[in-house]
Amino acid sequence: MSFTVPDLPYAFDALEPHIDARTMEIHHDKHHAAYVNMLNGAVEAAGDACTGKSVEELICDLDAVPDAQRGAVRNHGGGHFNHSLFWSIMAADGGSPGGELAAAIDAAFGSLDGLKEALHKAGMTRFGSGWAWLCSDGGKLSTCSTANQDNPLMGPAHGGHDCGVPILGVDVWEHAYYLRYQNLRGDYLNAFFNVLNWAEIGRRYAETL
Repeated sequence: MSFTVPDLPYAFDALEPHIDARTMEIHHDKHHAAYVNMLNGAVEAAGDACTGKSVEELICDLDAVPDAQRGAVRNHGGGHFNHSLFWSIMAADGGSPGGELAAAIDAAFGSLDGLKEALHKAGMTRFGSGWAWLCSDGGKLSTCSTANQDNPLMGPAHGGHDCGVPILGVDVWEHAYYLRYQNLRGDYLNAFFNVLNWAEIGRRYAETL
């Protein structure tokens, strides 16, 4: 079965003024769609080695992907997974972290402001295009960043990390923010914290415990 672009759980303009509608439309309908189209082509070309696998299964075991398609599955499978997570962890009114997630944030970063500072630093220090992540390793939180469309699930051999499961990701490719923020990535990262869906992030966190 072919991979598809998930529908946004909100309107294109729902995250304004922090993220503008035009950026959301292009990002979702053009960029994400391109990753999905290319991933489907790579999986079809790979044949039985990739048929029937979820995108998580593909990117968690890239060594099982034939050499000829491995780069495409890494790039486009990563793009599909990363963006699918990205859309889901944003909301117009996402509340604040609570329960076990709030306690874990305090334990790892001292406070929510400490988490914001750490994630902001991860995004700002990623040279070129990539992602900044909040990950849970059995409930212990940490931040990291990856290049291009890599993510922590891929492991160190393929551009990832040994820091657990990503529960929050922020896209720092220029296409995610340039129409509104131009070269001011830091302003975009500051705005991003206003549209976090903490209920969804908390749900993802609970699955790692």
